[in-house]
Amino acid sequence: MSYVSLNQEEKERLFEKLGITNTGDLFKTIPERFLLERDLKIPGPYDEQTIESMLSSNPSRVVFAGGGIYRHYIPAVVDTIASRQEFYTSYTPYQPEISQGTLQVIFEYQSMMTRLMHMDVSNASMYDGATALAEACLMAIRAKKVKRILLSKSINPAYRSVVRTYLRSIDGLEVEEVPFDSITGQVDLDVLKKATMANKRSAFFIQSPNYFGIIEPMDEVASIMQDAAFWGIVVTEAISLGIMRPPGDYGPDVVVGDAQSFGNPPSAGGPLLGFFCTKREYVRSMPGRLVGLTRDKDGRQAFCLTLATREQHIRREKATSNICSNQGLCVLRAAVYLSTVGPRGLRTIAEQCASGARYLLALLGKRGIGTVFTGPVFNEFVLRIDDGSRERASQAGIVPGIRIDGYYPELTDSQLITVTEMNSERDCKWLLDIM
Repeated sequence: MSYVSLNQEEKERLFEKLGITNTGDLFKTIPERFLLERDLKIPGPYDEQTIESMLSSNPSRVVFAGGGIYRHYIPAVVDTIASRQEFYTSYTPYQPEISQGTLQVIFEYQSMMTRLMHMDVSNASMYDGATALAEACLMAIRAKKVKRILLSKSINPAYRSVVRTYLRSIDGLEVEEVPFDSITGQVDLDVLKKATMANKRSAFFIQSPNYFGIIEPMDEVASIMQDAAFWGIVVTEAISLGIMRPPGDYGPDVVVGDAQSFGNPPSAGGPLLGFFCTKREYVRSMPGRLVGLTRDKDGRQAFCLTLATREQHIRREKATSNICSNQGLCVLRAAVYLSTVGPRGLRTIAEQCASGARYLLALLGKRGIGTVFTGPVFNEFVLRIDDGSRERASQAGIVPGIRIDGYYPELTDSQLITVTEMNSERDCKWLLDIM
């Protein structure tokens, strides 16, 4: 629909209702020194050809950054299908009679995610991995009445920050962090065992591969968690599922994370695609929407939103979640991506990521440069890099990973390096030469 601005009569009615005389009165609380008393100096407008020419002049960069948002190859078919007008919306398909195509896409996505995770049920999506983890904590509180949330300190720090924001107003709830081993980078199993034995009404969450890229000892963790009230696994690099054991095999109550790697570009940090998979016993307590398969009054197969009474269709305080939109377009891209690459393709991509990381590690080893941690990795690892090396890399057009000592002060000058199938052997050699 075309935008029609307010006319003068409508403005005057609004001003009268608000008790103001002009638009400027709306901004009286903002100090004048922060107000711009002129029009923005924006050039243009330009035609499409000029804009494309300007964009092509931007220098391309070799990227070794990850840390929760990853750069992977996206088949052209993903953009082609996702840009079709029948699909190009982020809105929830509330009217099933006119939304069967969108509903089926979400249903297929849910089916693929449960197969990947080896879990019983998947919801339609969450905002991102951070909100998925926070909602998992809330589900543990609802379903198991836990009084303490234990977070592995090697979970993505942005995720942990969001969890604390979500939970800080809940009376009587403790949020604690389980440290990681300073040698391996894996969770400290002794501390974890003591923490779970001290309070049985705890929920524990661990990320694998963790924020440092280290693969956690999940068999040992699962053994410790046998008698726990609730525990979950976080996955931020979904491509790792191509070669790693499905997280559901370890017996967690919930598996959450981000599926941005499945056909969604990094963009400027979003939008992302949070996923949420759990056991059947929690289906009425889980957040987010569910698409189910049913029959209409004429006996025809039909897709619909099911178990909707868990959601914001009911009273706010009774709802399992108050997230009121979904990542439908990102879900579509993920479904098309997974359908395109298939199980064999996903495994090949994961193997390329892992072998690329090992190739760069081998080059570093020949130069006598070791990693901060000794634990096994998938496609990310932590190095110590000085400011001079960072500056040289930046000037050469390389993004040399993410500096993480702001999150972990004990890891001075540490950099998280990520390798995907988009990084060639030439890129790895170039990074090494610059460093």
